[in-house]
Amino acid sequence: MAQEMEKRINEVCIRILASSRSELYLHMRFLDVALSAFSYVQNPEMGTLGTDGVGLYYNPSYLGGLYRQGRVFVNRAYLHMVFHCIFAHPWKDVRLRKKRASRLVEEETADLLWEVSCDIASEAMIDSIPLHCVRRPTSVLRRETYASLGKKRRVLNAEGVFGALLEDKPDLERLRRLKEEFYVDDHSLWSGGKRRAPSQRPKENWDDIRDKMETELQSFGQDSAVGASEGILEQIKVENRDSYDYRRFLQKFAVLKEEQQIDPDSFDYGFYSYGLSLYGNMPLIEPQESREVKKVEEFVIAIDTSMSCSGELVKAFLKETYSILRETESFFRKINIHIIQCDEVVQSDDKITSQEELKAYMEHLELLGQGGTDFRPVFTRVEELLAKREFTSLKGLLYFTDGKGIFPQKMPRYETAFVLMQKEYEEIDVPAWAIKIYLDQEEMEAYKEGITDEH
Repeated sequence: MAQEMEKRINEVCIRILASSRSELYLHMRFLDVALSAFSYVQNPEMGTLGTDGVGLYYNPSYLGGLYRQGRVFVNRAYLHMVFHCIFAHPWKDVRLRKKRASRLVEEETADLLWEVSCDIASEAMIDSIPLHCVRRPTSVLRRETYASLGKKRRVLNAEGVFGALLEDKPDLERLRRLKEEFYVDDHSLWSGGKRRAPSQRPKENWDDIRDKMETELQSFGQDSAVGASEGILEQIKVENRDSYDYRRFLQKFAVLKEEQQIDPDSFDYGFYSYGLSLYGNMPLIEPQESREVKKVEEFVIAIDTSMSCSGELVKAFLKETYSILRETESFFRKINIHIIQCDEVVQSDDKITSQEELKAYMEHLELLGQGGTDFRPVFTRVEELLAKREFTSLKGLLYFTDGKGIFPQKMPRYETAFVLMQKEYEEIDVPAWAIKIYLDQEEMEAYKEGITDEH
């Protein structure tokens, strides 16, 4: 009898969730694959609802109570968990952010801050959707929270909310009020909290769903009949940005060249043959005193010193670049690097030929400019240097900027990367021939403060 009752309860719960999925799909068809990505799993031990990216786990009593409040509440909970997965909240590595937060607030507060930020980001997206199937009156606390965050961040994704809340140095009590207001689901299953079969790869599956959603919204967004699709697309674009390992990226500028050093993998065949001929069975092995290696020798670093770029963040960027240049396994001992400062005109051009010179430059760094932003003078200057044969194998140029300026029309003969420092997560259009690398301003500030991730 008890088993029959449990079976009936489970069937009713699945019908509730399937009905919610169907209603959401009818109004937001671009979410079709995302809405169908969950399998429904009963879990009486869980107090509310939760997901690990594969299953949607539910407590039957809680789900039934939510349904009695109204279908809108079930729809919102379902969509809340879908947005968590679309924006990869369960798989974010936020150790660096929490380290920085723990310097400003108590450790317990820092841990709670990220969870609250994810819930606010999902709920803010839902509250922006003008559809009756998810619409409910917003509380005073919600309105105040959105208004306060909106003054600091244009895009309310989890990272942006985290940074904005951290600026206010919230106390634990305030975060608990926010958690209570925005709480919908249990996050204990995030980041592998539940064991999964090897065939289940939730992060990869949701990455694929997000990629397809971006394509569909860009192609057919105007037909989606949802005023919030533009906001969803904006956040998806932010999440889909390619992330680069800065050290590995600089290797794109490497050249193959001989360097004076013992090569244990090769030896002089003359000595080898001479030993065999002289002793019969005793070759003489002498390691080569030079070896061919692929390292970075020449490139240009351009720095946007206009009013829109923070001097402290520029110094943090150069400090990180300097730490990479000190690694002898990545760069030749003798280097040829030009560091060009430019706003609307070239303000300075410093040639660096060794680690010692780079260290001295860093110690006495003075930023010049603070005018408007025009990227063209830097490219003109590099062409002049090439004409004077200042470079023999220039592979690339790194331009550190916020991306708000006049780009050259013509593609240069070397690779160009615009290293974009951002706090607002807005999309910047650069010429098709250029590479975009986004740096998170808050992560740069963490680096500036000396906070690094050991892992």
